[in-house]
Amino acid sequence: MESKVYNQKGDVVGSVDLPPTIFSARWNADLVHQVVVGMQANRRKTIASTKGRGEVRGGGRKPWKQKGTGRARHGSIRSPIWRGGGVTHGPLTERTYTQKINKQMKRAALRSILSQKFRDQEIVFLDSLTLSQPKTKAGSQVINQLSTAIGLPKLKFRSGHRALIAVTEMDSHVLRGFRNLPQVRVEEIRNLNPELLLRYQYTLLIKPEASLATLTKLTD
Repeated sequence: MESKVYNQKGDVVGSVDLPPTIFSARWNADLVHQVVVGMQANRRKTIASTKGRGEVRGGGRKPWKQKGTGRARHGSIRSPIWRGGGVTHGPLTERTYTQKINKQMKRAALRSILSQKFRDQEIVFLDSLTLSQPKTKAGSQVINQLSTAIGLPKLKFRSGHRALIAVTEMDSHVLRGFRNLPQVRVEEIRNLNPELLLRYQYTLLIKPEASLATLTKLTD
């Protein structure tokens, strides 16, 4: 397996051999869904909290005597059927949403997503990425050039999450050049995960050989 390598102007400058273990895995939708939902659940914070009738302030005295009033009997004004009373079976802060995700599952999901994106021609290899100035205009120009030259018209759309630029090491000019583009995100390749890959339609891998070496460590 091999893929074309482009420069940041969109010209073909070479090719790169791709490891089949990473880019020829079958698509496993159930596994990917389980891993992504688990990652989202592990990031979820328990905020909602309610008090039961034993935790609500007040209600220590019986509101009226048991018999003789003609009204229904009650033992406390903090009963769940009263306004301001406790909540029955409400959410508690003790609840946890964490799910266990095995390393093998996460790595298999990563291989599955990368392989499917490669089959859909949504992975682009760039030999390098440099900006002369840390300007949004320079970053936007690179996106437009790649979109036109490679034939990816959706890459330059300003709506939605379009491009995830995976770099081997963070560059301040590149980071500042793309951070004001809402459809683009710059991230170190060592931080790639299934949820992040699915959030963006295209993945731009900078410095193919170094990127593949890091991906091999993430997926083995």
